Amino acid sequence: MATEDAEKEFVPHKNKASSDDEKRKKKIVPGSLMKALMRPGGGDSRPLDGDQVIYHCTVRTLDGVVVESTRSEHGGKDIPIRHVLGKSKMILGLLEGIPTMLKGEIAMFKMKPQLHYGEDDCPVSVISDDMGVIKKVIAEGQGWESPREPYEVKAWISAKTANGKVIASHTQGEPFFFTFGKSEVPKGLEMGIGTMARGEKGVIYVKGQYLTQSPFMPEVEGLEEVHFEVELVHFVQVRDMLGDGRLIKRRIRDGKGEFPMDCPLHDSLLRVHYKGMLLSEENRVFYDTRIDNNGQPLEFSSGEGLVPEGFEMCVRLMLPGEVALVTCPPDYAYDKFPRPTNVPEGAHIQWEIELLGFETPKDWTGMNFQSIMDDAEKIRSTGNRLFKEGKYEIAKAKYDKVLREFNHVNPQDDEEGKVFVDTRNLLNLNVAACYLKMGECRKSIETCNKVLDANPAHVKALYRRGMAYMAAGDFKEAKIDFQMMIKVDKSSEPNAKAALLKLIQKEQEVERKARKQFKGLFDKKPGEISDVGTEDGGRTKAKEQQDEQVDSDSNNSEETHEAANNPRQESWFSTLWPSGRRLFSALGLQKCTIL
Repeated sequence: MATEDAEKEFVPHKNKASSDDEKRKKKIVPGSLMKALMRPGGGDSRPLDGDQVIYHCTVRTLDGVVVESTRSEHGGKDIPIRHVLGKSKMILGLLEGIPTMLKGEIAMFKMKPQLHYGEDDCPVSVISDDMGVIKKVIAEGQGWESPREPYEVKAWISAKTANGKVIASHTQGEPFFFTFGKSEVPKGLEMGIGTMARGEKGVIYVKGQYLTQSPFMPEVEGLEEVHFEVELVHFVQVRDMLGDGRLIKRRIRDGKGEFPMDCPLHDSLLRVHYKGMLLSEENRVFYDTRIDNNGQPLEFSSGEGLVPEGFEMCVRLMLPGEVALVTCPPDYAYDKFPRPTNVPEGAHIQWEIELLGFETPKDWTGMNFQSIMDDAEKIRSTGNRLFKEGKYEIAKAKYDKVLREFNHVNPQDDEEGKVFVDTRNLLNLNVAACYLKMGECRKSIETCNKVLDANPAHVKALYRRGMAYMAAGDFKEAKIDFQMMIKVDKSSEPNAKAALLKLIQKEQEVERKARKQFKGLFDKKPGEISDVGTEDGGRTKAKEQQDEQVDSDSNNSEETHEAANNPRQESWFSTLWPSGRRLFSALGLQKCTIL
């Protein structure tokens, strides 16, 4: 009898919990929740109430704008969401949609407002998978960006025990200021604030395991649960661009729009005012566009290496109207860029940058074929200039951009088709040349294969792949490509023979070094120890130095001759690191020029 009473008391409690969800599910009407299967899952079991579900989620508006995401490519932290069906509070569309999925499945759910954030009973968020941190939204904030390490945060915060006793309060005077990620507030509180938008009000329920000591709450012993009433007043976006604390972008005035959708992430024409200062000399200003440029802003196209790398990296993450303070190390400032006369070598720089606006590149949609090809040629020419300046990665990005856009170009006749294919081949060979200069021989070979798979007799592709094989030490394959050049096109014979001669020299050099390395190794009697490469130590070392000097002199002569015929091949890379040119020459790459 007692057992029956216990069961009767338990069952209504269980039904009540499920009935809340049932009431919410009644809001679902035909057409308010639709599912599209993107990738099938595995198995035949689907999650049920009480199961823990772990999933990644990206929320977009109907026009494709990302609202929030767990994925890093959309601004998330790559940390999946953990919920317990029937226990965790979830938006209605997911509460109904996730139980229809299999493990590993990717699906797209299209929901009407009453099934997601527009729902009257929009639930609390479970921050930690063990229910140790839970957030209840009292008033929605603005935008979707939330603070993260190392953002600077201002918030009104009041801490109470579960029975309502106030144990800490910052609700008068100035809001509490802290740097996200510096353990200046309890861990659970920081986790909750990390899910809030600017201006949002909420209550964050934190259990004991997440109540760490901090300047906000020095005493946490004996506390089992604390309720934090929080209003996120403001936060300053601070970004560690390199992840090592050397290149820091700090937003000091908000711009217009939503981050990062309204930032000039793609190559664009930008207009900025900036002030450059030397950190080592009490922020001495060395350039100010408002003073030194007659008040006119700097205009430049991103993706063309026209400003220091650290400068451009940060501007790409700015909104129109935003003002940011950028602290930059020498290698991302002027040590690898033409340095102003009043900036010493090795200087750490601080820029104050205001992004006035930007213009995105042309959209090829609706353009005729000739206009598209003219635009593609301009971008390719820019890539060629960057290649000659030694900026191989940036040049490659230009070629890659056109190749990506070419996936959506459809020639209308044979003549257009021939122009299109020829241009695409040139772009692929230019990418291969960039890979070769960057020392990525295998990728260079793979890119050449894209041309040769369609046209095995393409002479320039054979030459480029042969040079890549030679640089990779695959001499047999290189020889086959150079000999094939002569077979398919007699006019290429001089270049092919010069490459074959270089190949023979390369093979002899490798063989000579191998003989030196293992000289005497097999000349000793059994049981004797041989010192590899030490026989006639002083004389051998002197001979090696003489051989290296001869190789260096011959390479320098060849480079000087080429430079005289084509002075534009010089680059800042060659000037700052002359041995780099000798290294490339030793690999036979001085012949690999842009198409």
